Amino acid sequence: MSLIPRMVEAGATFFIGIARRLDPLYRDAFDQRFRQPIERMTQRLIRRRLKDEGLAIGEELVKPGEARITQDITETMNRFLVKEYRQTGKTAERAGNTKTYGLVRATLTVKPNLPKRLQVGLFKPGRSYPAYVRFGGPGPRVVPDIQDNGILSIGIKLMGVPGRKLLDDEQHTVDFSGISSPSFTTPNVQENVKLQHQIARGTPSWYFLNPLDSHYLDMIMQGLYARTHANPLELAYYSCVPYRYGRENGHERAIKYALIPRLSKRSEVGPLTDNYLREAMIATLAKTAVTFDFAIQFQKDPVAMPIEDASVVWPESLSPFITIATLDIPKQRFDYPAQDAFARNLTINPWHTLPVHRPLGNQNRARKTVYLSTSRMRQAINDEPHLEPTGDEQFAPTATTPAPTPATAPDTTSASTSATAPVTTAAGPATADEAVSEAMNATGQHLH
Repeated sequence: MSLIPRMVEAGATFFIGIARRLDPLYRDAFDQRFRQPIERMTQRLIRRRLKDEGLAIGEELVKPGEARITQDITETMNRFLVKEYRQTGKTAERAGNTKTYGLVRATLTVKPNLPKRLQVGLFKPGRSYPAYVRFGGPGPRVVPDIQDNGILSIGIKLMGVPGRKLLDDEQHTVDFSGISSPSFTTPNVQENVKLQHQIARGTPSWYFLNPLDSHYLDMIMQGLYARTHANPLELAYYSCVPYRYGRENGHERAIKYALIPRLSKRSEVGPLTDNYLREAMIATLAKTAVTFDFAIQFQKDPVAMPIEDASVVWPESLSPFITIATLDIPKQRFDYPAQDAFARNLTINPWHTLPVHRPLGNQNRARKTVYLSTSRMRQAINDEPHLEPTGDEQFAPTATTPAPTPATAPDTTSASTSATAPVTTAAGPATADEAVSEAMNATGQHLH
């Protein structure tokens, strides 16, 4: 049976490779004409599986077995990190959203005239926060951009945010994350664990194409937004999963958010070098600033706009996006080795947030454990301590250190500098299972 998934994966990889190289010739025209009608039809079919669970606005529904599934996902992803990096001596990268195109400095500024009903948590009129913004690829490996650039990701870390946080390993940060598709790759953790198992086997396409357990509609949604992009700074990014947004008239409120670039026109795809997306970012920020609108969308209907199904795009006809802040990325140079290393170490977790912005839904609940554990595993493999940034970090080389050649990509193949990472045994490198267990124990990630 394993032969068939491998054959399907080989065929899908070949087909997608051809499509990606042809994208610049036709994709803009295709998207303009066909994306919206195909998305409307696909979403109509997806909504047919929705049921009225009797939930209120912002109400969650935890299904049996969720903790066990979360543990399975966590152990599968950690095992991948050990096998891919610790046992090969490579510097560990993220298990997902893997390749870093660039980590840049930015400022999130709340609108000065924000209406009272939208003034929640960190969103106070005129308030601004320094931020780091990481733009990344899908993963799970670092490869030339043309081989893995369909759905891109954004991770935002705000600093200097007062108040108690839901995750106490950082005291003054709030994190946001999103991808360049309005629906997530999997609808829930029950399906996500299947995808993680296929990724571990090297056959992710089989998750979508298996005729006995297919995910064709989710594949279509991802395919509508997966393409050969020109520049990560020109894409809209969506949370896909919901978050609390305080209370109104005694009732909980839930939102999704999006980061929408302010563009006059999009760039054309440049020469397809191995790191052309990073090169595009470098060229853009060398000459101009970039601004994103930070917009929120309120849940208005608990059935049509579900909390627990991330494959459903909340209809803007029911609830349009409302801009509440801007994310301003100034002109800058960011291609320093120290900055790339800092980006690799940085932990983005949606549970780095205030209680009034609490993550909602099964995939967000799982992320609390999955992201924390895999980030600690990555840091342990690299022998790098967890850090909480302040925004005052300096990355430019000193006068005695030569600056890197512009447009170079971060080194992702060098051996780990760790000689004593807690994923080894007295007899030498641990097996994947032993390393996962030992690293979880060492970092306090007891998932049972």
